[in-house]
Amino acid sequence: MNFGLVIIGDEILSGKREDKHFAKSVELLSARGLQLAYADYVGDAPDRITATLARAFASGDTVFSFGGIGATPDDHTRQCAARALGCEMALHPEAEALIIERMQDVARETGTPYEPQRSDNVHRLNMGVFPVGASIIPNPYNKIAGFSATGSGGGRVHFVPGFPIMAWPMVEWVLDTHYAHLFVRDEWKEQSIIVFGAMESTLTPLMETLERLYAVKVFSLPSVDHPQYGRHIELGVKGSPDVVAQAFDALLGGLRALDVPLGPELVRS
Repeated sequence: MNFGLVIIGDEILSGKREDKHFAKSVELLSARGLQLAYADYVGDAPDRITATLARAFASGDTVFSFGGIGATPDDHTRQCAARALGCEMALHPEAEALIIERMQDVARETGTPYEPQRSDNVHRLNMGVFPVGASIIPNPYNKIAGFSATGSGGGRVHFVPGFPIMAWPMVEWVLDTHYAHLFVRDEWKEQSIIVFGAMESTLTPLMETLERLYAVKVFSLPSVDHPQYGRHIELGVKGSPDVVAQAFDALLGGLRALDVPLGPELVRS
């Protein structure tokens, strides 16, 4: 299964805020033996958000969408999700109950009466209006739920807020609740070697041969000004430990046949 991200917000694309979701998502997936396949960044433009989500719903992938699920005028994600799915929106009963519970909590904490018909409290219920058929994602920070929805193409998108303090525990809950059967803990290995004085074009046939013969991914990371190794290429393989060991031996044999200078070996798991 492929895992993807959709990160929404003008503030990210304008540089007003630095995106932290990409790095954290990689960390959360890696801790469970999973990998991120792609990430899309999109501003607060409803048509573009809708098109991006439509691709996600049609992809057959699992996608986490960050941001834009509030109830202010610049929050479009909930509405765009419904448009991408071609469905109506409705107040989700579980989300409604949690929002009411949150408003009651705030009233108690501030020593003020809870007034359900007050205009701001009525407006807050909009945060529980999701595409029909969506399921909720609990928010341990303030009880304002996110939601999950599945498209006709099999893509399942999980929508969480843009605030890291809320979003990251919600992503963990989704992974641990719905995707634990995919976890591959301690069964992933990455082994590479520093190669000097070679061009990627020279190494490409060897890389293609390794991917054809072994169930691994081969990677090439060139650097021109590394503080320790200077100009070099980190060439390696990643996958199941047993297969990686075989593929890496073949990689070393191929590099020796090319007679290129080699540096230290690197292992990550």
